[in-house]
Amino acid sequence: MPFSGLPGFISLLEKKGELIRIKAFANPVLEISEIADRVVKNNGKALLFENTGTEFPLLINAFGSDARLKLALGERYPGEITEDIKNLFLTLTSGTASPVRSLISLARISGYMPSKISGKGICQHVVNRDPDLSVLPVLKCWPYDGGRFITLPMVHTIHPESGKTNVGMYRMQILDAKSTGMHWQLHKTGANHFEAWKAAGSKMPVSVALGGDPVYTYAATAPLPENIDEYILAGFLRKKKVKLVRCITNDLYVPADADIIIEGFVDPAEELVWEGPFGDHTGFYSLADWYPRFHVTCITHSRNAVYPATIVGVPPHEDAWLIKATEKIFLAPLKLALLPEIEDMHMPSPGAAHNLVIVKINKKYQGQGKKVISSLLGTGQMMFTKCLIVVSGNVDIRDYGQLFSHVLENTSFRHDLIFTSGPLDILDHSSGTFAMGGKLGIDGTVKHEQELLRETETETVHPNYRQYKIARVNQSEFAGAAEKSRREFMNSGIQESYRLIIAVDHSVDITDLYQVAWQVLGNTDPQRDIDIISDASIYIDGTIKAGNGRKFRRKWPNVVCSDDDTIKRIDHLWDTLGCGDFIESPSLKIKKLLREGRDEIIVRDI
Repeated sequence: MPFSGLPGFISLLEKKGELIRIKAFANPVLEISEIADRVVKNNGKALLFENTGTEFPLLINAFGSDARLKLALGERYPGEITEDIKNLFLTLTSGTASPVRSLISLARISGYMPSKISGKGICQHVVNRDPDLSVLPVLKCWPYDGGRFITLPMVHTIHPESGKTNVGMYRMQILDAKSTGMHWQLHKTGANHFEAWKAAGSKMPVSVALGGDPVYTYAATAPLPENIDEYILAGFLRKKKVKLVRCITNDLYVPADADIIIEGFVDPAEELVWEGPFGDHTGFYSLADWYPRFHVTCITHSRNAVYPATIVGVPPHEDAWLIKATEKIFLAPLKLALLPEIEDMHMPSPGAAHNLVIVKINKKYQGQGKKVISSLLGTGQMMFTKCLIVVSGNVDIRDYGQLFSHVLENTSFRHDLIFTSGPLDILDHSSGTFAMGGKLGIDGTVKHEQELLRETETETVHPNYRQYKIARVNQSEFAGAAEKSRREFMNSGIQESYRLIIAVDHSVDITDLYQVAWQVLGNTDPQRDIDIISDASIYIDGTIKAGNGRKFRRKWPNVVCSDDDTIKRIDHLWDTLGCGDFIESPSLKIKKLLREGRDEIIVRDI
């Protein structure tokens, strides 16, 4: 069902037993994040903080379960939405579809197209032309964040020549009462629009929507092709078109039923501002850099507006459920438009979306796994993927034990690994080059007879081989520890006992395979850090690459966790919050991974 603003969604969450109202004061600076981190990681409910020190309550963890995601997307599980999209695509693209069926489908699409309405919207009940961002309960999420950040902004921009619009989600750091940083990344549409306005020599109108129907938030995160209107997707998902209203101080259009609108502009002629660091979804701080300044000209809101927020950090967090929706919703378009052999796709949460993608295919011919790898690594936002694994056959790609065994059983490390390089998400810290680095494709498909006829003799996997060994390396004791460990493993004969040998830092809990996977995927450049020992054995260096004599020139970010004072405050306040039984801070495990107590490790020039 469509919602007019967050209050309607909140009412449904409460009716379904999916909401906790917190009446005690919780500080948006660090405290709300620490509470949310505990609740999210323990599969807790959505949280409505009613006392934020401002006039606005704050909603967080609204998407953090299958049940709430289903409610947010119109009480349909993403798989049902996938079927709708599949049927629509088939009708429109089938050469045998009747004209009547095609017209009906086109009529359905037109019914979901956004429409512009005259007058003021719900989002403009209250208009403040002398805006002050301090009226909003904006979070400072983590101790070494550069400041407070708006974390669920739907940023509206327009191309100055084509008139094509975009709604993207780019974090916004509060700089002062009337300006923020605008973190649209190198590869994003917002950045493309910025460059076009810069070339035109004009100020760029920007408007930011907060809240409204939760479908809007999902649509802003969805990996749509450039120039495809996000509100078409939103209309399709909510089964009702989105009504847009003109802003007060610029000509952009925003959802009439949003909770809060922040209007303004970016001046491309103005000097960039230092933005960040920020505890990001990778589980590491994304380091500070130069970004445009967004000037606020007006803030409007509904009479009963709610401020939406989320936190990211060491996975899993609320964004993991949005990724699950994307896996399902965009599977059909990916199959129909590009690779019909794809049966399923999964982005495990330790991989923070781009670090690891698993794809299952219906394999028909030899080499098909490698073909899929080549195709996907150049497709849309899949171009940021660091490790792509393709499998086939009877395997559940969400059963990690089964998946791991299947890949080892069907992979020759000398023949089935494809190393390449290309664009990476700018948040990737493991590569020696900003926004570009090594990638790995693993063809773990069941092999056809022709694929087993190698040019060189294939080494046999001994029946006594174990699947993996994880070793901890204490780099704090001496320089070059990781390199020494690597040489020792390579020369020790250990490859005769293990298929996969992984080195991690001494502070990593090797009994926690989730933590190991997150650390290795985040800290590894496949081209640099993987050694093929034999057909049957491989070594992966998942340690930190900076400091201790290692020749890495970039700064290396620290892991994200709460500070001791915040943890103690929330421990003390817990019984007043109404969040149920006491939950220990997840940061107590993560803090063992901290280096030097800062957001980054400074690397000396070598």
